[in-house]
Amino acid sequence: MLLLDITVVNVALPDIQKELHASFTDLQWVVDAYALMLATVMLNAGTLGDLLGRKRVFIIGVGLFTAASAACGAASSPLFLNLARGAQGIGGAIMFAVSLAILSQEFHGKERGTAFGIWGATIGAAVAIGPLVGGALTTWLGWRWIFFVNLPIGVLCIVGAMRVLHESRNEQNSGFDFAGLVTLTGGLFALVLGLLRGNDWGWSSGREIALYIVAVVLLAAFVAAERRQAEPMLDLSLFRVPTFTGAQIVAFSISAAMFSQFLYLTLYLQNVLGYSPIQAGLRFLPLSLLAFFVSPLSGRLSARLPVRVLLGSGLGLVGLALVLMHGLTPSSSWTHLLPGFLISGIGIGMVNPPLASVAVSVVEPRRAGMASGVNNTFRQVGIATGIAGLGAIFQDTISSKLHGAGSAKAVASGAVQQGGDVARAAFISGLNEILLIGAIIAFAGAVLALILIRSRDLVASGPAVAG
Repeated sequence: MLLLDITVVNVALPDIQKELHASFTDLQWVVDAYALMLATVMLNAGTLGDLLGRKRVFIIGVGLFTAASAACGAASSPLFLNLARGAQGIGGAIMFAVSLAILSQEFHGKERGTAFGIWGATIGAAVAIGPLVGGALTTWLGWRWIFFVNLPIGVLCIVGAMRVLHESRNEQNSGFDFAGLVTLTGGLFALVLGLLRGNDWGWSSGREIALYIVAVVLLAAFVAAERRQAEPMLDLSLFRVPTFTGAQIVAFSISAAMFSQFLYLTLYLQNVLGYSPIQAGLRFLPLSLLAFFVSPLSGRLSARLPVRVLLGSGLGLVGLALVLMHGLTPSSSWTHLLPGFLISGIGIGMVNPPLASVAVSVVEPRRAGMASGVNNTFRQVGIATGIAGLGAIFQDTISSKLHGAGSAKAVASGAVQQGGDVARAAFISGLNEILLIGAIIAFAGAVLALILIRSRDLVASGPAVAG
């Protein structure tokens, strides 16, 4: 459900925009409200699971996620939808943060590699069927059903968790880090809001500068608060361990470089090429299926091959894929994207399982909730800042081609066909720009993964991965 609600929503965005009369910024927030709350709550959710019991916290998270899904489906305005998406993100953060810790607690040695391979395959499956399910539901039942479909699944998940999960916690955890929650949430929110609104407000405007000052102050306060905590939500000393730092860089890089592109690629397929939601979903299927099939193979290989090779090679393939997607012209068909879709599917499948395993293998099992929360936070911060930052560049490029910010906002939010050839060319120019920037981010992440990640930093009981 968690991963589906990222990929499913993408193909429904044009329909949401039309029915709720949403602006381009509203559409960004449909994705970013979810990703932002995932990012800001994930760390505390992992710590809360260590404190109160991971099974209990997991069930609470699923319940909140399911209730918020119902609210999303009932939304009557962009603001209501985005608030509900934020609540959905909180529920998702809670259940996601403890899921890796639960697996880490139950499985050790080679079994852990297999377990994380299956976990990665589940992510791959969500990516695989997400665009298609989202397209089918949006086309045949309406976009609201992409949220309503979570209700029966959520109920079954709660029942299953109550019956089969075992309770586990960190007995040495001393409390909940409220100061960390407030400062991190406020700092990230100010940063992403500034990135999202920069083109509208002006990058040198008083509101923009104030937001960045607030972001810097709050994030600095977060660092100071964590240093004083006996049991911080983020143990900053872990960043002295190269493998831990490398894992966070990989998580951020693949999210900012690739996953944040899905919003703009979907808008291109539907608003420029004119495909329906289900037709757009079908065209994402080559990427999705390869990610699905490569993930379990990558999970098994992580016990035999140096994990830095898997992560570095996977991110390198993602960068290559984005380079291949670059170079779109007004006469291009969707097949121009196909080689990039195929290669990025392989790259994503190579990165997800070993990254999840390394994230928790670099700490002792009792701190697995915190470690998985940190890694998933960097994933979601990557998506949120990627969408916001790339969106600002995307809209600015369109504006420079059209010589008018008002028309740029309309084109960016989907009014491409109405703008004619000039609008189409401007949209494609903006997309080419952010594809190239995404490739640079992916290549940089690949190099850092190869340099930083090493076997001697993996300290969890039982060898989960090869170094």
